[in-house]
Amino acid sequence: MMLTTMKAMLIAIAVAACSGAQQPPPNTGEGSAAPPPPAHDTRTPLEQRRDAACKQLGPRLTQCAAADAKADLTAGKSTPEQYKQDTDPRVLQKNTEEFIDKCTGWRDMSSRQVRVLEVCFQQAPDCAQLTECLKNLQPSS
Repeated sequence: MMLTTMKAMLIAIAVAACSGAQQPPPNTGEGSAAPPPPAHDTRTPLEQRRDAACKQLGPRLTQCAAADAKADLTAGKSTPEQYKQDTDPRVLQKNTEEFIDKCTGWRDMSSRQVRVLEVCFQQAPDCAQLTECLKNLQPSS
């Protein structure tokens, strides 16, 4: 009879352990601090949109710069050595990072200018159109 009771208890424990969310043990030891809460994003919604648009445009503008370097090489405006240097993956990555840093650091960007970044990324299918679209970033008079 005791064996049956033990089996029933083990089954009850197993069922209880498998159902519901597991709760961590209480934090009662000395020196055991709770993990810090995640950092709160202090950027405004406009700054968040700006940063997202900058991060989207960075790689695309770098691709356009590489295409311009290829066009310059083909037109004889640059040397193969210059082309190789301009299109080195490390250079392209650094250019992307620098653009993103400068763009996200543009503190007085208006909501209109942020919208220009967003629209240009979405609606300018090639580099020439993207360049033309981005001319609208100039502050309105």
